Formats: sequence, structure tokens, C-alpha cells
Amino acid sequence: MRAWLIGAALAVFPSLAGAHSLPGPSAIDAEVHRVLKDTGAKGLAIAVIDDGKVGYVQAYGVRNAKGEPLTTQTVMYGASLTKAVFAYSVMQQVDQGRLTLDTPLADMLPQPLPSYASPDIINRYSDWSALDERWRKLTPRIVLTHSSGFANFHFLEPDEKLTFHFDPGARYAYSGDGLLTLQFAMETGLGLSLRDETDRIFKGLGMVRTSLIWRPDFAGNLADGWNDKGEGEAHDERSKVRVSGSMDTTIADFARFAAAFVRGEGLSAAWRADITKRQLKITTRTQFPPFQPELPVDQQRADLYAGLGVVVFDGPQGPGFYKGGHNDITANTWVCIEKSKRCVVILSNDVRAEAGFAALVRFVLGETGVPYEWEYGDHAGRS
Repeated sequence: MRAWLIGAALAVFPSLAGAHSLPGPSAIDAEVHRVLKDTGAKGLAIAVIDDGKVGYVQAYGVRNAKGEPLTTQTVMYGASLTKAVFAYSVMQQVDQGRLTLDTPLADMLPQPLPSYASPDIINRYSDWSALDERWRKLTPRIVLTHSSGFANFHFLEPDEKLTFHFDPGARYAYSGDGLLTLQFAMETGLGLSLRDETDRIFKGLGMVRTSLIWRPDFAGNLADGWNDKGEGEAHDERSKVRVSGSMDTTIADFARFAAAFVRGEGLSAAWRADITKRQLKITTRTQFPPFQPELPVDQQRADLYAGLGVVVFDGPQGPGFYKGGHNDITANTWVCIEKSKRCVVILSNDVRAEAGFAALVRFVLGETGVPYEWEYGDHAGRS
């Protein structure tokens, strides 16, 4: 069923003077159906935000092999959209004076980071020698800009131990374990519960079907997924809070978060601006693999920077930011334009839908400059 969150009679979206005219619901419906047909994807949900307000939310296709419909209240895997929620939560702690972006993680912890070997930290750091104390340079800003120097995850290393591939802060290289290191420092050193902190955010925004850990009440309307071969896979019931990507959410819920985020709700203006400030230049051709050679300066995209938990860019409509989310059966994207406070959120329980994201975002928002060629590499132009 179609969900209208601001005005049941809304037929077209309001448009700001001089801005791209947003398409109406029937046009969006037709374009989504085209994407589903062209990609073969089984399900997709979309939300459109205009001037910081949720305007349109709809779901298409099916949520499981039984053919049960995907709805705006179906719980879907948020994947790495979790990272943006975590960054927002961290900035609230900064806003409240609990820490600073440049507080060394070492100063948060009562013991040296490599000395921790509990199950929560999975012995990730226990092999670091006293000669390599670069962990002392790690800060929330460095971690949130993906410049820790770590691989995406420790289990990708030959010995399954984290190592520094470069000095912290030196360059961008996507790392989920970098964010998990900050989570560990905040929970162990500051006594915070990231589950409680994010649940507070979700409750405040009316996100009643979102959590960073599995909830049994999700089971009644839950999305399974499909991989790139069209093979089905059950939804993973994540039993630990992992700020790198454990969030379950719905399109209706995440639309509320996206709208609150773009209008700066819950943060002072200065700290909201810091999230999408040009924090660190991105210098590689694509996001993955994470340690590929840096491009010569004249070949780098000049406007591409890491923000805090998001990637920022400039385009025909001015500065924007975005975050993606992906695993074998999940494809998510969230794109916002700062000036107009317009966003598109797309969640799909079929990774094949990713091939249609660039065209679908362009159809709704117009030309934005979102760096999908960097996000998806050779797959950016499909559909």
C-alpha cells in the first residue's frame, strides 16, 4: 500500500525556485518498475525527501520466496547505512561534550588497546608490537573518515589480525573494523551503550521498527534477499550490535532518519555542518579494493571527500552527500543535496537492483554529481 507521510492528496512534490522539478508518484512508480524489470531484482523500496520533509514512501515487489509483498513496514537489512547512524550518534556525544573528534582513543581506554583480548574485540590487536604504537594516533575523526589504516575487516588479513597499512589519518581506505574500534573505545572507556544511544535516536524519530540488533517482533514482516545469481537467502538475525553494519530498518523508518539528518535535527548547527564538511580528500579511482594506488592529482575527482560516516561531493545542484550499503543480498543507497534538503533513499533486498540506482536517483533528483562511478566502479553506468 502506498504510504503518504505528508498529505494524502499530494500528487506532485513541491519544487524550489530554480531547482529540478521532482517527478510525481506515478512517474516514480513507472521508473521503479522499469528498474526492477531491467535488473531482474525481486524487491525495492524508495523514499523521497524534499526540503527536509518526507514526501513519498513506497515499496515494490516481494520480500521472500513465498511471494509475500514488500511493504513500507517490512524490516530490511540496513547494511552500511548503519555507519551514518553511528556517525550521527557520535556527533551527539561530541555535541554534549562527552568526547571530541580529536580525542585519542587511547585516552578513552583505561588500558592500552592491544591489551584487550575479550570476545568482543576478538583478539584483533593482540599481535601489535611495542614498536608499532600507531594505535595511539587513532581518533574519532580519523576512524569516521575511514583513514585508520586498517583493512575493512580483520578476517580479510592473511593472519586475521589487524595491521596498519598506512599511518592513521594519511588517506582514505574503507574500514568497518575502524568503526568497531571506536565503538569498543566508547563502550569500554566511556561506559556508553551504542544500542541504548541509537535506540534513543530511533525512538525520538518514531522509528519503531529499527534496531542495531535483532528483535523477535521483526519476524512477522521481514525481507529475505537474493544474490547476483537470483538465489534466495534468509535474513540474518544479527545478535550483536556492530556499528559497521548490524542495523535492521524499514523504508518508512529510514526516511524519517534521512529527513532529520539533512535538516540537522538533534545536533547544533556547527556539529551538523561538520558531518558533511570536507574532512579528507579521496584519491583513488574507486572505493574498492581499499588499498589501491592513489591517482595522480590531475586524475583525482576534485570534489570527492570523506565526511564523517558519509562521502561528500559537489554537483550541478551544489554540495551533497551520500552513503551506500551492500552485501551479497542487499543493495542500499542514500543521496542528499544540502541546499534543497532533498534526498532519495533506496533499500533493496536484491543486490541486482544496485545496477539501476544511478539512473533511478537521477530520475528523481536530476543530475546531482553523486560519485557512483567511484562507489560502484565499472558497474556505475548500468541500467
